[in-house]
Amino acid sequence: MRNVLTFIMAGGKGERLSPLTKDRTKPAVPFGGIYRIIDFTLSNCINSDLRKIHVLTQYKSYSLTRHISMGWNVLNGELGEYIDAIPAQQRVDEEWYKGTADSIYQNIYAIEDEKPEYVLILAGDHVYKMDYREMLNFHKEKKADLTVSVIEVPKERAGEFGVCEIDKDSKVKNIVEKPKKQVENISGGKTVYASMGIYIFNTETLEKILEKDAKNEKSSHDFAKDIIPMMIASSRVYAFNLRDKEAGNPKYWRDVGSIDAYFEANMDLIQVIPPINIYDKEWPFRTYQEQYGPAKSVWAEEDTNRIGMALNSIISNGCIISGGKVKSSILSPDVRINSFSEVSDSILMEGVDIGRYAKVRRAIIDKNVKVPQKMEIGYDLKEDKKRFTVTESGIVVIPKGMVL
Repeated sequence: MRNVLTFIMAGGKGERLSPLTKDRTKPAVPFGGIYRIIDFTLSNCINSDLRKIHVLTQYKSYSLTRHISMGWNVLNGELGEYIDAIPAQQRVDEEWYKGTADSIYQNIYAIEDEKPEYVLILAGDHVYKMDYREMLNFHKEKKADLTVSVIEVPKERAGEFGVCEIDKDSKVKNIVEKPKKQVENISGGKTVYASMGIYIFNTETLEKILEKDAKNEKSSHDFAKDIIPMMIASSRVYAFNLRDKEAGNPKYWRDVGSIDAYFEANMDLIQVIPPINIYDKEWPFRTYQEQYGPAKSVWAEEDTNRIGMALNSIISNGCIISGGKVKSSILSPDVRINSFSEVSDSILMEGVDIGRYAKVRRAIIDKNVKVPQKMEIGYDLKEDKKRFTVTESGIVVIPKGMVL
């Protein structure tokens, strides 16, 4: 993998994740207790033996850049290894990144400096496990100019993705970005092939197509909308299907682009057998963790119902469950659950404090929020909507540092 240069696109606003993206870019949103969303892509890179990685940042990138510098300084620069955060710099003109393809074009100097044989382009805002070496081997076997990683999704969800039409040899015949009626013409089955936003290019091919696209004033400079359709007619474009070869099913991959999708993906982790194994020692998911003491629970006064306990939950370091009850929830580091309080089906981020007798249900509470004594969240959505964001499915979201 030494001849592969990797770009991770991590500059998205993540507007549908608001208010979690009020102060941070989407890849920097906390996930699963101790992680940031980008940790899954970065871990996949390290586990796939990729050692030359550029993270392209733009929107509210401070916390992301800090996280990378503190938690991902794991490679040896003397050996030509690196994980660099590259901010948008207006190197080409006075425009910021105009699309996914433009973000690579504006950093084409990094490709010219490294002179790799292949360029791997990834999104920094998905939750999944993937060995990119398998995709590269497929790319070589097909003698492809471009390989797109796809995953099978139910046809009714086709409108959320770029959908590829593929022949029996895995060659891409067509791609439709977030189709509606067009999907009926693409697939007659119950599933469609959704693009995962993962691309492997031959370097020479990529440089030429980016130069051509940059000169097209009508282009939106997007890989799915412009680059891939342009290449299908003249180049060898193939689709790598991310499947579990033994089970024959699509592997786990989640685009956590909305609050509801983000909530559901977090809840996946507390299942008895999670669909993505974050405890796999052979494929560890790394992150940066501050120094906290071990989690603990205190009080077991059954006669007063003052019992500190957690069931079916993830409890991070520094958490103290002091006479309160936690069920089917994720507690990030340094969370405090005070006596007689109840938390269920919720995500509490770092530094959240739940006051005595408070009750929280189906909520996402961002960092450093103190819930007052006896307050109820998630029990009267009509009242919650007056103060907080409430999704269509009834998830209550409280932004970072909000005073209640």
